[in-house]
Amino acid sequence: MKTLLNLITAEMEQAFQAADYDPSYAKVTLSNRPDLCEYQCNGAMAAAKAYKKAPIMIANDVVEHLKGCECFETAEAVNPGFINLKVSPAYVAAYLNEMAQDPALGVEKEVNPKTIMVDYGGPNVAKPLHVGHLRSAIIGESVKRIARLKGNKVIGDIHLGDWGYQMGLIITELQKRQPELPYFDENFAGEYPEEAPFTIGELEEIYPTASAYAKEHEEYREKALQATYLLQNGHRGYRAIWKHIMHVSVEDLKKNYQNLNVEFDLWKGEADAQKYIPDMVEMLKEKGFAHYDEGALVVDVQEETDKKEVPPCMILKSDGAALYDTTDLATLVEREELYQPDEVIYVVDKRQELHFVQVFRCAKKTGIVRPDVDLKFLGFGTMNGKDGKPFKTREGGVMRLENLIREINEEMLKKITDNRTVSEEEAKKTAQTVGLAAIKYGDLSNQASKDYVFDVDRFTSFEGNTGPYILYTIVRIKSILNKYVESGASLDGLSICEAGSGFEKALMLETAKFNDMIDTVYEETAPHKICAYIYDTANAFNKFYHETKILTEEDEKKRAGYIALLKLTKEVLETCIDLLGFEAPERM
Repeated sequence: MKTLLNLITAEMEQAFQAADYDPSYAKVTLSNRPDLCEYQCNGAMAAAKAYKKAPIMIANDVVEHLKGCECFETAEAVNPGFINLKVSPAYVAAYLNEMAQDPALGVEKEVNPKTIMVDYGGPNVAKPLHVGHLRSAIIGESVKRIARLKGNKVIGDIHLGDWGYQMGLIITELQKRQPELPYFDENFAGEYPEEAPFTIGELEEIYPTASAYAKEHEEYREKALQATYLLQNGHRGYRAIWKHIMHVSVEDLKKNYQNLNVEFDLWKGEADAQKYIPDMVEMLKEKGFAHYDEGALVVDVQEETDKKEVPPCMILKSDGAALYDTTDLATLVEREELYQPDEVIYVVDKRQELHFVQVFRCAKKTGIVRPDVDLKFLGFGTMNGKDGKPFKTREGGVMRLENLIREINEEMLKKITDNRTVSEEEAKKTAQTVGLAAIKYGDLSNQASKDYVFDVDRFTSFEGNTGPYILYTIVRIKSILNKYVESGASLDGLSICEAGSGFEKALMLETAKFNDMIDTVYEETAPHKICAYIYDTANAFNKFYHETKILTEEDEKKRAGYIALLKLTKEVLETCIDLLGFEAPERM
């Protein structure tokens, strides 16, 4: 179904054409003066030069051809040549009723759906998730859900860091502690134990201990590098340890991501790309794309239009070792072979932008990806504390993600139990639901590329532009609908009526913007615009609620119309928060 903005624009195009002006001037936008009108068209200003006429004359000509148009309540030409528009209440009501009948709430699917891969998450195994992993998970999950809503096949890949030096460190430290394990016996030919020789807690302690020790002891570091080399070249015992590390880590990661309501379709990592590296390197050499520079194998990716230097993409170091560039390129080789994506979106810290510029250019230049594959870098800013520096614990360390979630949930539980009399079990469950909304909305309401301050007090507030405020609004609507049903009425077969007040019409217009907003969010990969929309819609509802007797309205048709509008508004808001990755409780 067409968006309301598209329908209004189509009416304006007809009017411009009927007045003998090019319809390309008929662009309609939301009014920047809502006190004067709801929509506006400034095309007469742009057309003035082409037609050698005063803008107000063109505007008057166009308005003349809008008379009798059922779309508009008023269309007015004002100096120096603006066209101010107010939509007819009957037209808005009819539009919303059509939306309510559509299971997709008016959102049109892609005519040619794409296969889109979203690369997000990117944690290293054997390390706990910390607050630095929050943004990639939250933004990536939302981007994935938005693209799916538009009818695309979307594949989310966590892309684990599972193949580097940290593996050699863990193997070396494990051998130091438990040399008797069969993995370190070169003559062992039997089956290795099914149970890992460590728990997740022990694994998370082993890595930082080994890392710190290696920095102070060169011999230990060399041993860890050798263990990494042997692992990557098929050492049987080390491969068995690696499988244990992967199993224990991934099980823990799944539990932590589940607490964030984040899911991945693929749990692949750098290790999966390794088998593609030799053939890829050979191809780059054979076709003349790669050359040696001071012993390292590189591909030049500098372009004539670059104002700054873009260093070559390094394929192999002088000692023959692969790098992140190599692994990311080999991962694209794998994705081309297995999934043939039309688009790959990388949700990564914005400080890695140069790396991805190099990788994307190399992939295109060398034919690793097809020419029409769209490679997108969605770089995000840092999550800071109130001091403006990266978010830390009170002791100054990097906060574990599970501790941040626990802290938010405890704050929400306190607020819920202070304000409501509910059972302890319900209060805890509600606190988790609202706490997740506080975290996700607090993050997603900021443009991804910008740094933001993670303010626990503000994010957990039930007032202002916060997740709890949005959920409270949805719960309030649910309560009204439930009371309507409890009175013996049904929610089926209701119709939205023409607005009887400015507050009602304002809510109707906000609700009607839903599918236009979704199109914009999808095209711009901009989840923060969903947050801006639902905040405006929640405010419009709350103003309508405070100014209107909904359930006590004596006119039965009017009351049913209010309920129909609230039902649709609830569905729109619930769809939006699902796209952001959280849900609303039944009560708060």
